[in-house]
Amino acid sequence: MSISQIAKDIKESPTLAMNEAARLLREKGEAVIHLGAGEPKTKVPIDAILSSAAKLTTGEVRYTPTEGIPSMMKAIIRYTEDNYNKIIGPRNLIVSNGAKHSLYNIMLTILNPTDEVIILAPYWVSYPDIVKMVHGVPVIVTPEDGSFQPKMEDIVKKVGSYTKAIIVNSPNNPSGAVYSADFIREIVEFCEKKGIYLIMDDIYHKLVFDGKTAPSCYDYSKDNSDSSHIIVINGVSKLYAMTGFRVGWTIANEKIIKAMINVQGQNSTCVSVVLQTAAAAALNGVQSSVENLRLTLENNRNVMMAELNAFTGVKTIKPHGTFYCLPDFSAYEKNSAKLAKFLLEKALVVTVPGGEFGMDGHLRLSYCGSIKDIMTGVARIKWALDPESPNEIYIGDRKLRRDWK
Repeated sequence: MSISQIAKDIKESPTLAMNEAARLLREKGEAVIHLGAGEPKTKVPIDAILSSAAKLTTGEVRYTPTEGIPSMMKAIIRYTEDNYNKIIGPRNLIVSNGAKHSLYNIMLTILNPTDEVIILAPYWVSYPDIVKMVHGVPVIVTPEDGSFQPKMEDIVKKVGSYTKAIIVNSPNNPSGAVYSADFIREIVEFCEKKGIYLIMDDIYHKLVFDGKTAPSCYDYSKDNSDSSHIIVINGVSKLYAMTGFRVGWTIANEKIIKAMINVQGQNSTCVSVVLQTAAAAALNGVQSSVENLRLTLENNRNVMMAELNAFTGVKTIKPHGTFYCLPDFSAYEKNSAKLAKFLLEKALVVTVPGGEFGMDGHLRLSYCGSIKDIMTGVARIKWALDPESPNEIYIGDRKLRRDWK
């Protein structure tokens, strides 16, 4: 049996792999703590549930226009005006099966073989592989000072004649960093000057803490023509806890959107009318769930930071958004994959290796679960790694002794 070279080169998603490992352990009755989760635990907004149920009961669940149903398109247009102060029309957007599908369709639309895409580390794990899947070349830019804030001079050094796009994800998965307004201004101006596509992954844009806001690329863009190189991705997965609905969208110039409609028409046809109806209801409905989630996450972030800051040898940079942090555990183990496996086996704590995000020696820890899980999970990690911690710990109903160095 023959498998394509591209398929061979695509790595298994580490987050999905850790989720599966945790599921299997839970099925065995193990007391697993999941600090690797990439989805909020809050309920889906009731407006979304009722609207999707009402659509289902009609029995009229058919194909939709490839670009999206009218109610969803109108909801996105309104959302963009309200949250970005940006006026767009139906020809500037397309609804896809999640933000990941949006990004994949963008890459299929703009990249030719050997075109390069600048990716800022730490980065979401799927970025490099999506670029490779359409025969592009990912070019990683890593901050040399150990911070999570990219610098324009580092990016400029990597830009060449084959550079087609730069991906920016702020608030950032996995670090929780919110890039400064100065940086967003600089990169917008640079991309417009060079004619490079700037792809803004804004999926976490309202999950920001400490009175901060995530700067909008539109505030600094001077090109509002149909040649604009600004592309924005968003969706309902994170803000509305609707990860299972798989609804995202892209905002771009008319030429890009028209091409994306053709691409999507061939690879998935359209997004389910039931799921779009739910997403539109979430965008149009009561927005208190988003603020409640943000406040909960900010409190959880504070607890996570307090626990990690009491951990000898672990370096932390306080996240200002999302529901992740990316502490540096290299004082204990520089190979993050090895460390994550060790913690799962010994402490029954799920983490995600930082190497998958371009930051080996780090672990991505999620604080979107319960306070109890955060405190228990970090306590178990400390027990497993810190020789100064007590030798014994209860995990579930079992008393375990640390018998390794």
